[in-house]
Amino acid sequence: MDTSSPAMNKKIDTLCDLENIARKVRTHVINMIFEAGSGHPGGSLSCTDMLTVLYFSYMNIQPENPRWDDRDRLVLSKGHAAPALYATLAERGYFAVKELQSLRKFGALLQGHPDINIPGVDVSTGSLGQGISISCGMAIAAKMDNKKFRVYTLIGDGECDEGQIWEAALFASHYKLDNLTVLLDRNGLQIDGPTEKILRLEPLSGKWQEFGWNVIEIDGNKMVSIIEALDSAKKCHGRPTVIIAHTLKGKGVSFMEWINAFHGKALSKDEMKIALKELGGE
Repeated sequence: MDTSSPAMNKKIDTLCDLENIARKVRTHVINMIFEAGSGHPGGSLSCTDMLTVLYFSYMNIQPENPRWDDRDRLVLSKGHAAPALYATLAERGYFAVKELQSLRKFGALLQGHPDINIPGVDVSTGSLGQGISISCGMAIAAKMDNKKFRVYTLIGDGECDEGQIWEAALFASHYKLDNLTVLLDRNGLQIDGPTEKILRLEPLSGKWQEFGWNVIEIDGNKMVSIIEALDSAKKCHGRPTVIIAHTLKGKGVSFMEWINAFHGKALSKDEMKIALKELGGE
């Protein structure tokens, strides 16, 4: 295993450092998707800041020991954002950064959606709606086994069209899974267009509250807000927490921001160059 990432064995505490790591992750996402000729840049860029905070500042993990029993778990339920997860894991030292260029290539390590055989990936995901149910199983198992690890689940707002999301929400509330935190990437767009035109979600916070959850709303592209929300979730007892994180799809690349076409799209060479220049990765 390549352990060249300078941040592999330590947590990052300064906002400036976290922002620099997020910029690296976004740069990797652009390079990976260009090289692969396919992928989902928009939804990967919107959730990059949350993944950066979780892996570099918050979660109790050991990159050198990915299957450590007492580690915190992350379930990427919106599995199409795998490029952002892979780039974060590589920067954190789970596997070599050079592996990122193998995205979606036949026989390579990194598949188009998360696979449990990849170091650092806790659950194979891709079919929307399932991740939160799996997370409930992990969280209740931790309580039954008197384990202290926490479970974090990243879901999409379009994913909330799935009935399974709400079945799991009922389950988590009923069993008081306060070791479960759901981060909801509220970027406002899904594959067919704006969420409120496809299937209206609002009042979204009210729905979760009525299901018995502790609800926190934040700017999901602001590091300090993410950290404060995670701190608050950890202090909540007797209820699971959902963090509704308002984000910008395509965050960091001007021509991708709030453009639904980049939900799933190959990047041209010119688009890749412009994106990298804007991210400072050229």
